[in-house]
Amino acid sequence: MIRYTLVCENGHDFEGWFRSSDSYDAQAADGLVACLACGSTRVTKAMMAPALAKTVAMVPDKSRAIAEATASDPVAAPSTEVPVMAEPERQLRALMRAMREHVTRTADNVGPRFPEEARRMHYGEAESRAIYGEASPAEARALVEEGIEVAPLPALPGDLN
Repeated sequence: MIRYTLVCENGHDFEGWFRSSDSYDAQAADGLVACLACGSTRVTKAMMAPALAKTVAMVPDKSRAIAEATASDPVAAPSTEVPVMAEPERQLRALMRAMREHVTRTADNVGPRFPEEARRMHYGEAESRAIYGEASPAEARALVEEGIEVAPLPALPGDLN
């Protein structure tokens, strides 16, 4: 999936998720991409910086952690303002934020030692526990190739400001 920041002819910014660049092009050409604020179908892609996840987590019981992270209703009360994003995206972001907050609250932050500590736990050299920390994409890929279950922690644009 590709996330684009879009701008309508009236200057409203909003985001859209598309299966591919070609999918966006086809939908835009057919007038299916519309501004959430004013309904205009004259929409273009805005300049964007790439979003890269650097933090990953190892949670022994992933299904339990996800259930706990989403147990409370994280969706904010409806706003009286014009929505900048659709409700399904707002709910997805709230769930992602809740999951990240749960992991950072309940797991040990091992920082840049994450790959080393994940390996030690996997090979029985250290007690198994929920951890999170930093790993480069190559380090995370190597862990997965060794059979060590890791997953990136979602980072939302507002979390990095």
